[in-house]
Amino acid sequence: MRTMDEYKAFLAELRKTTGLTMMVPDETGLVTVRVDDTYTLNLQFIEATAKILCFVEVVELSKDAPKAVYRDLLAGGLFGKDTAGGFFTLEDASETVIYNYFYDGDVAARDLEEFVTTLEKILQLCDIWADRINSAMTATTSAADPLVLPYTHMGVRA
Repeated sequence: MRTMDEYKAFLAELRKTTGLTMMVPDETGLVTVRVDDTYTLNLQFIEATAKILCFVEVVELSKDAPKAVYRDLLAGGLFGKDTAGGFFTLEDASETVIYNYFYDGDVAARDLEEFVTTLEKILQLCDIWADRINSAMTATTSAADPLVLPYTHMGVRA
């Protein structure tokens, strides 16, 4: 898909095929869906690159979040460590960790089922990171203790 109209047609087909009626874009192409009252999943088509940006608010950090959390997020952002090809950003005002993943629009349009499966895997990855971050914020780990993620790739146990 290369245009906003093709993206909107893709979402219409997605709604028809899967019954995911909440996948309705606004006038800019942004889709925002609340999932299990846990995550806010957003999809935004970027016409200039023909990519779909998926971004999910994962967890809000406390003001006294330990350095290990920031180190882990930095490693994920810089090196893709335990991110399955996505990356993290930190929303400045709220200190919310956001997971970002880019889909190739043409690839997404070819296989709706794979697109939905990947969205599910992204949400599973967000669960893992939310647990990981929350555990680090409540535990008293030393700076030398690494945070360990039990997955090396989306949905694949280490």
